[in-house]
Amino acid sequence: MKIYTKTGDKGQTGLYSGRRLSKAHPRVEAYGTVDELNSFVGLLRDTVNDEAIRAELLAQQHHLFALGAAMADDRPGEAYRLPDHAATDLETSIDRMNEELPKMTHFILPGGAPAVSHAHVCRTVCRRAERRTVELAGEVELDDSIIIYLNRLSDWFFVLSRHLSLKMGVEEIRWIS
Repeated sequence: MKIYTKTGDKGQTGLYSGRRLSKAHPRVEAYGTVDELNSFVGLLRDTVNDEAIRAELLAQQHHLFALGAAMADDRPGEAYRLPDHAATDLETSIDRMNEELPKMTHFILPGGAPAVSHAHVCRTVCRRAERRTVELAGEVELDDSIIIYLNRLSDWFFVLSRHLSLKMGVEEIRWIS
């Protein structure tokens, strides 16, 4: 199979239905940002040594790939779907990590260690993916679970950054106004 098809040489890409869209279309921007997020999650996973966290990150990568496929599918009722438990699994993980964390009494700046910084990059790219998806949902019908999942995932990355700081013995960087 050739990687290059030349079908996008004029600035268009194809959806699952075969319909062609501009590569600047909000749908393409949204699933492209999800793809970008997935790449950053892979980078984060490569910087973490904890096998349980690595497994959770890999699970999120699989969800993100499915989510991108769902967003690239404009066939009514045929698009991929996230598992029903995707967002609630994140909530369970957030609650579990939060039990170990000190009470948050300040805003936190990204940084302290590469893995912590990468988690914050994932959080911010996830927020952008969420914004692009909300914009797209104003134009086309999308499953509500997509926005819910992205919202929860960005929260998860924030708590994960704090969790990684704690596990690595890295002091959180407080924002001082």
